Order: sequence, then C-alpha cells, then structure tokens
Amino acid sequence: MRFGGPDGGDGGDGGDVIVVASPDGVDLSSAKRGRAFTAGNGGRGRGWGKRGKKGEDLIIPVPLGTVVSAKADSGAEIVLADLSASGQKLVVAQGGKGGPGNARFATAVNQAPEIAGKGRPGEERCLVLELKPITDICIVGHPNSGKSTLLSALSGAKPEIADYPFTTHEPVLGVMPGDREDFVAAEIPGLVEGAHLGKGLGNQFLRYVERTRLLIFLLDGGSSSVLDDLRQLEEEVAFYNQDLVQKPRIVAVNKVDLPQVQGDLSKIRKQLGELEVPVFYISALTGHGMLELARAAMEMIVQSRKAEDRSPHPQIPVFRPKPRE
Repeated sequence: MRFGGPDGGDGGDGGDVIVVASPDGVDLSSAKRGRAFTAGNGGRGRGWGKRGKKGEDLIIPVPLGTVVSAKADSGAEIVLADLSASGQKLVVAQGGKGGPGNARFATAVNQAPEIAGKGRPGEERCLVLELKPITDICIVGHPNSGKSTLLSALSGAKPEIADYPFTTHEPVLGVMPGDREDFVAAEIPGLVEGAHLGKGLGNQFLRYVERTRLLIFLLDGGSSSVLDDLRQLEEEVAFYNQDLVQKPRIVAVNKVDLPQVQGDLSKIRKQLGELEVPVFYISALTGHGMLELARAAMEMIVQSRKAEDRSPHPQIPVFRPKPRE
C-alpha cells in the first residue's frame, strides 16, 4: 500500500524432506538410486500482513531397518539415523526460510518501502539409504545347498530354484506361520570363500545377517567335507562382523533323502557330533526332519525376543552422527 503503510507479509517457509520407517515397506524401491526429492516451496507473502503458506513436506517411506547416511564434501558417509522402529522419522533436509515482507523494512522516513528480503534456501543433501532388515531367521549356506528349497518349505515363499550356482540374486523373505505369532525368514545368496571381501555375490548381502535373531547354517549333505563347509561359512560370517559369532544358531544338514548322503550319514553325524549347537538332518525337498527343525527354530526365536524385551531401550532415540568405518 503506497500511501496506507506497508502490509506485505513474510514469505512462507519451504517444506522439509522427511524419511519415515514404515512396517509395510519391504525394499527401497520408493527411493530409487539417483532420484532427486524436492519438498514444496513456501508461498508468497500476502497483503494485510499475511504470511505465506508453508511448503508441503515430502515424506519418503522406507522399510524398518533402513540406515540413513549423508555424503560429506570429502566423500565420507556420515550415519544420521538407524530407523528400526515403526513410525520413526528423520528430517533429512530442512526447508528454506521465507523472506521478510516489506512491512519489515518500514521506518519513520520510509513508511511505504517497496522492497522485500530474500529468504534462506533449503538444505540439499546427498543421501545413502542402506537396508538392514530385521528378520527372525537367516538361512546361510554355500551355493546349491538348498537354501531356496528350505525357505519355501518353512514359509511358503516361492524363490527361484535351479541347479546352477547363485540361483538367488537378492535376499528373499518369507513368513513362517506360528501358533501365536508369525516369523520372518530370509534366504541369503550363496556364500563362497572370500564373500566378506566381495567375492561371489559378495558382502552386499551379508548385511542382511546383522539383525537376524537366528542363523541357520545349511549344509549340503552330499559335500565331500561337511565339517569344512561349516567352518568356512562360520569364518565368512565372523570376518564380516565379529558380533555375529554370538548369534543363536542351528546347523541343518540337507539332502538326507539322497542315497549317497544316506550312505555317509553315520560319518557326518560323527563329524558334527561335538558341536555345541543343535544339529538337524533334513530333506527340504521331501520334508524329512522339517517339523523338528521348525519347532526348534521357533523356540529359539521366542527366547531371543524375550531377551530383547528385557533389554533397556531408550524412550527417545538419540542420533549421534559418526563416520562410517
């Protein structure tokens, strides 16, 4: 208002970009690699001193167990948050600040300024989202040990099954129904020697083991050295993360329905007889021994969940950014 005094309101703040942990998410397809996310712009200030409308926030849903990191100018990744609880939110980029309207610039000398201030731009960040899902069971084994068949037998999942190495190219999840609650099982692509260094399908999938409650080491009963196979699997998991050594575990020897395995079964039992973990001799294909294996797995998971419930949990999550090792 040129002669009635300034009445231009401030500009509205821009919207925030917010990452939210959703129990419905199973992968990071909602945040595809290289995609740019932009929240809404703030509205212009209006007459009569009315402030502009705040820009609309942009919500990015991600699965539980998503680790959110930001890339620094140096290239290092700084961990911002570990979204492991349903509904947990993290503002990854704050919206800009609306600029002051001309009413802010009025003085006794210039009572009708025709200027307005510039706002502050919103944050821009390069984010890295890494999914480390929380599962009850992770099946690990060498290629062609029968992991896909076991997962299908336990949960009804339908992974690709074939007689060539690396049938599984990405972790496959399935739900194993229990009497009172369900259990989430995952099959990890076959581990080869040096997997923790990226060989074979590499350590890109070993991260799925970090948050499981129970490991099932699946061995091919037709192998020439079942015990050596087990030791190698244990070493690869331990080399990737030493803390995984403390995870509850079960050893399952598969393919006992095959004649050649039945002939070597007494020798295999002797080799594994001194293990301090439960050992089951199964055929994931025919179902032999599967009921006993499933019951034992469920009991161990229930005990693990009870131990988690007894552990103290902070009511308010505190995120302390730190460089990734």
